[in-house]
Amino acid sequence: MSWTDKLSGTRDQLRGLNKVIPDTTRAFGGLGKAVKEGGVLEFKTKEFVALGIAVAMRCEACIVLHCEALIKAGATREEVGDVLAMTIQMGGGPSMMYAAKALECFDELSNA
Repeated sequence: MSWTDKLSGTRDQLRGLNKVIPDTTRAFGGLGKAVKEGGVLEFKTKEFVALGIAVAMRCEACIVLHCEALIKAGATREEVGDVLAMTIQMGGGPSMMYAAKALECFDELSNA
């Protein structure tokens, strides 16, 4: 499955979840909005943190959503590489495998 397909599938899954538990998903969305709009760090920096956590937690759905957000925020491949290097340093071998997936995802979505 391509990362573009993964992104589409993830959105479909989230829409389905929203239909079943709209109050919960709305509350979670509000939390995300508050975190991304508040504080002293810029949005792109926060998305770098989120990508690092997504890789460390081995969440492909999170990886694809945060790669998309980083592309929209103007992140470069080199910046993503730095984040992935730090994630590998903190998470070892499993993070290295998911960092490779994240870079592949970023590259595919950047060229879409």
